[in-house]
Amino acid sequence: MSKRFVVIGGDAAGMSAASKARRTDPDLDIVVFERGRWVSYGACGLPYYVKGAVGEIEDLVAIRPEKFIEEREIDLRTRHEVTEIRPERKTVKVNGNGQEKEVGFDKLLVSVGASPVFPEVPGAELDRVFTLHGLDHGKKIRGFIEEKSPEKAAIVGGGYIGIEMAEALYEWGMDVSIIEGLPRLLTPFHPDVSDVVESHLSERVRVNLHEFVEGIERTGGERLEVSFGDARLESDMVIMAAGVRPNVGLAEEAGIDLGPTGAIATDEYGRTNLPDVFAAGDCAEVTNTVTGEADYVPLALTANRDGRAIGSTAGGDPTELAEIAGTAVLKAFELEVARTGLAVEGDAREAGFDPVSITINAPSRAGYYPDPKRIDVSLVADEESGLLIGGSLVGREGVSKRIDTLATALASSMTVSDLERLDLAYAPPFGPTWDPLLTAAKVLSGKLA
Repeated sequence: MSKRFVVIGGDAAGMSAASKARRTDPDLDIVVFERGRWVSYGACGLPYYVKGAVGEIEDLVAIRPEKFIEEREIDLRTRHEVTEIRPERKTVKVNGNGQEKEVGFDKLLVSVGASPVFPEVPGAELDRVFTLHGLDHGKKIRGFIEEKSPEKAAIVGGGYIGIEMAEALYEWGMDVSIIEGLPRLLTPFHPDVSDVVESHLSERVRVNLHEFVEGIERTGGERLEVSFGDARLESDMVIMAAGVRPNVGLAEEAGIDLGPTGAIATDEYGRTNLPDVFAAGDCAEVTNTVTGEADYVPLALTANRDGRAIGSTAGGDPTELAEIAGTAVLKAFELEVARTGLAVEGDAREAGFDPVSITINAPSRAGYYPDPKRIDVSLVADEESGLLIGGSLVGREGVSKRIDTLATALASSMTVSDLERLDLAYAPPFGPTWDPLLTAAKVLSGKLA
């Protein structure tokens, strides 16, 4: 009798695990339970769907359910919710199609993702208050815009989604306001970089920092009134983009341990404290390559890659999970903004380093080549060892290419001196002879000397 690998959750980590397990062991019985109707979709594309840059919501679906079922022979059951894990019996309790049943497993993957943080303020439940965390949410927001033609929008949160949604709604001609509780936008980025982003955004939208939403009320008509501090802001719609938290309730009830970040704790193979039970994706911790400690970084590549490794292990080929540096890039109107590692001195100090940082401004191309842009590069190093521990960049071009070089340097435990000696590509249309990364490393080396 073939063994059964059960996966709870059918998005990035879950479907990557199921597909890799199938390739590793063609005889494995693989069952995936997904409580929604969508699987394997690009959630990162949702702001661009709302913006109108992506035509149809189905364009964000990477692989359709029937392909998993027919071509990969995976028993994929959408609209099936796992309500309980029973580790002592090695079963899960499932609700689907109006029925409840118990399904056994030999190995189990918990990949149930995360949920939006929804500030507990009066009026947050009103029908013109939205979150963006799934295809149905994206479809609802764009449908509302197309039907109601809103003129004003408020966004609660100045992180990745908040900024991307500010651009999306601005493109619809709306008067957009961002309300952020922290003193600056994009707090995982070096302050010099987030300051550039704030200045750039402020030319297009209203940015309110160090402000907390206290309530949302209906006005006399259909509009909403958002109150924060001494201000009362009229808006036709509100987007809650205050971040996400890992879905851990199902795991906790089953006796699965959580780690210091509040997400599910796992070892180097993605195993939890329960035998034959794994966790991956936005509900699970990962290991930070700079600190060597547990971290929580709910990003798509991490989920896909860890799911693939666990699928290989479940299929009989033990494969360790890769460490992460928290590398990320986003588009903020005309700017590219990126980060990796410990990009803020305060975060580095909390992790036990003695951080030193610099910020330089350099051209993205040779100065004589037409239309050069400027790039701000911030690097952080450990003073005692000279080890590079993080960086962030902002500019109108060339940022997304260069952040990958920094991420590779972190994965290779390079010092600032090592970075300075890299043989990086040069041609006038793409960069100056001394690439901005090399210039930044030179300046930081001088500060470390």
